[in-house]
Amino acid sequence: MAELNIGLIGYKFMGKAHSQAYRNVNFYFEPSLDYRLKVLCGRNEKNVKEASEKYGWEEYETDWRKVVERDDIDLVDIGTPTNTHKEIAIAAARAGKHVLCEKPLALSLADANEMLREVKKAGVKHMVGFTYRRVPAIALAKRLIDEGRIGAIHHVRANYLQDWIVDPEFPLVWRMDKAVAGSGSHGDLNAHMIDLARYLCGEFEEVMGMSKTFVKERPDGGDMDGGLGASTGDQAKLGKVTVDDATLFLANFENGAIGNFEATRFATGRKNKNCIEINGSKGSIAFNFERMNELQFFSKEDEEHIQGFRTILVTEPCHKYMSSWWPAGHIIGYEHCFTHQAFDLIEAIASDQKISPDLEDGVRCQEVIEAVEQSIEKRGWVKIESLREHVTS
Repeated sequence: MAELNIGLIGYKFMGKAHSQAYRNVNFYFEPSLDYRLKVLCGRNEKNVKEASEKYGWEEYETDWRKVVERDDIDLVDIGTPTNTHKEIAIAAARAGKHVLCEKPLALSLADANEMLREVKKAGVKHMVGFTYRRVPAIALAKRLIDEGRIGAIHHVRANYLQDWIVDPEFPLVWRMDKAVAGSGSHGDLNAHMIDLARYLCGEFEEVMGMSKTFVKERPDGGDMDGGLGASTGDQAKLGKVTVDDATLFLANFENGAIGNFEATRFATGRKNKNCIEINGSKGSIAFNFERMNELQFFSKEDEEHIQGFRTILVTEPCHKYMSSWWPAGHIIGYEHCFTHQAFDLIEAIASDQKISPDLEDGVRCQEVIEAVEQSIEKRGWVKIESLREHVTS
């Protein structure tokens, strides 16, 4: 392949993040493959036209099917609401296009498994947007764990706290509609923590959860913007919230570790507190995305008089990705992780190598999401294996 032509479906929050990522790859990295931002797609012609011009896309389109069917599109990037992921991804795979799909992968585990079967059958590269894996501090955490520096893992505790819908007058946008989003804070936020836990600690064995919807009705007719804001809904007309505002769950891992997870959009004062702490027999690591350039590390192997959590500033060139950015000590931000994701995907396509996380990782995450939902309904533990479908190409 001499050139990679990209079609991006969706132009709001994720569309903006993915667009800047592709634009930055050539500036900061040296990809092995030339690529073009060929077409940006969205349903509102006026808005997608403006976005395509602002974000640097050559063309715009309002029908995703036309993007998928084009002979000059090699990669279909899906940044749309969850209920559209399955149809777009399967159509793209059947058309021989590589697929990048945002999380959560699908509305259900059955849909996620179907998506995985199709991309494997088509033999295309496929990736799911668990972008936090590409935070340099998380890459360092993975390295420390793999090197055995914290020993056998005992505890995993994770929470993802936001507050953007605490106001009961915030309108009923698509993220509060189960038919479109699949779930609320659980699929949106816990999905990230589930993936990080799998990436750093291993597979889940069983889970037990609880959830709560604090505001059950909201002004109808709201429309989201790219920054998780929304236009004002109809105050005279209320619609039913059909997703969770908060979901907590306990977990047992296959390696014997235990975990607790919390996701909420009602943590008043918390804007995007995405934290994970892992305790092992020889040490611990702790990460908070609001301080994304730092990783805390404790080692029992330090001499007693200097033991304590050390804060590692993960900005030195020795850390993954950092040599392409700024001089030592200069921090990076949220958007840079999407650039890392885009670069890694382009390199995988150029070298015909497997990319991670792929849609199989998306399915494994969906298994946990669905198991937690079943456990809430039955008020008991649910084993992941009981949901597992062994997908083959």
